[in-house]
Amino acid sequence: MRFRHSLHTTFNGLLASAMVTIAGTTAVMSGATADVPLAVSAGRVSIAGTSNVHEYTASTTAIRITRVQLAGTVAGPNFWDEAIKPGAVEAFDVAIAAASLSSPKEGLDKNMHKALKTDAHQDITFRLRRLEPRAGSAGALRGIGVLQIAGVEREVTLDLTTERKDAGLAVHGELQILMTDFGITPPKAMLGMLKTDPKVTITFDTLLGVPLT
Repeated sequence: MRFRHSLHTTFNGLLASAMVTIAGTTAVMSGATADVPLAVSAGRVSIAGTSNVHEYTASTTAIRITRVQLAGTVAGPNFWDEAIKPGAVEAFDVAIAAASLSSPKEGLDKNMHKALKTDAHQDITFRLRRLEPRAGSAGALRGIGVLQIAGVEREVTLDLTTERKDAGLAVHGELQILMTDFGITPPKAMLGMLKTDPKVTITFDTLLGVPLT
């Protein structure tokens, strides 16, 4: 009996863990139709900057959708066409694990993670407030939202480009920020001889997907 109770408890624990994992990697879109899971099929967020010695980059593929809500009109075979219209996205939140950012430059990761205060603030998050059309090529949009880095929030504006990729939607964006606007002291290395510029460029490329129904 003790063995069966232990096995039952272990199974329940594994089931609960699996449900938490699934919840962390997908989000639910609420609308007039049934709930539809939305996920990042592939993606990369990169940070590029300069120093008095050399340029540097850091990137991560650890991108999570934490919340999505679309208007009830977003459904059917024209799902993506409707989704990128103004007012269609009612909520869209994403997060990346700050400590997952990694650079090919030796010794940069430790200083970068310290500057980002990853011990206290594990995630860098973006909360979209609205989408607006932007002049340019087809699929050009402007995203206005709140970016949180190291626990500090700032409203930002992103230039976005969207393109249909089979059943998914490819989204490219770029944004320049000052680290100091988020209370971040630009990292230093080599006993202070290497000093980084506070201006960095954030780019992201994601492929969003929904299952065929």
